[in-house]
Amino acid sequence: MFAQSGSDSASVRQPLGEAWWTGPVSAAGAGTLPPGHFLFEPYFYDVRTAHANSLGSSAFLVYGLADRVALGFIPVVGYNKVNNGSHDGPSSSRVGLGDVSILAQYRLTQFREGSWIPTISALVEETFPSGKYDRLGDRRSDGLGQGAYTTTLSIYSQTYFWMPNGRILRTRLDLSQAFSNDATVRDVSVYGTDSGFRGYAKPGASFFADAAAEYSLTKRWVLALDVTYGQHAGTRVSGQDVLSSIDGQSLQRVTMSSGWGDAVGFIPAVEYNWTPNLGVIFGVRRILPGRNSSASVTPVMAINFVR
Repeated sequence: MFAQSGSDSASVRQPLGEAWWTGPVSAAGAGTLPPGHFLFEPYFYDVRTAHANSLGSSAFLVYGLADRVALGFIPVVGYNKVNNGSHDGPSSSRVGLGDVSILAQYRLTQFREGSWIPTISALVEETFPSGKYDRLGDRRSDGLGQGAYTTTLSIYSQTYFWMPNGRILRTRLDLSQAFSNDATVRDVSVYGTDSGFRGYAKPGASFFADAAAEYSLTKRWVLALDVTYGQHAGTRVSGQDVLSSIDGQSLQRVTMSSGWGDAVGFIPAVEYNWTPNLGVIFGVRRILPGRNSSASVTPVMAINFVR
């Protein structure tokens, strides 16, 4: 049984400095780094669905630009392994670059012990279509992007509670709304189009909520849980099939829509922190079957380093 740090009495409150954190798997922190400091947090994951494994890595590189202000860069790489029995063709030809993002964060408030006001930040994130998404040939699995610019607006919050035994429970609530522009699509693509297609895809707006909690077992060991909810308006695809034309004039019209969808997920995890500035987290994300959303299981680990 874990003892209260510095005392055997369960009534003694754990000091904030005696709890070290990496943060939960999904919910990002509302705090900003001091000016001149940076965060490096690489993630490694394997998204497992019924027909494929999507192996990938994303890294959060965040720099404290000024008091209350931080800037970040998020590169993504991935590889899709298609399981036997799938109709999606062979696995990816190589590890590829996905869509990359930049972000700006502004801290609105700061938590103080004894106050009810949490730390709150506002963020804007822009995702650039750097990943391959169309003209995929016979390897639809090479698609790692969506071909559209996406702007995400978010509010992050974080606060602390002391449990009856004196241990700290840190909680986060992140809310995000994303909007994308049209993507020009040619031939085989991640949107389900085939050779000869010429047209556009319009990813629908999406909303994402993440409520997370971390329980400080000891100074170094932490239990974490994210509960997530995602909702998307669906993607509309419209264009023409140029291969259906014989005389160059009668082109077959192609229209598709993925429809509105949503999904609920859970991410239990365990953290270990060597120092206040260096830790690791291991978890498993479970996405439940939802409307127009596939179920998945994703083992994930991340290293959190602040300097």
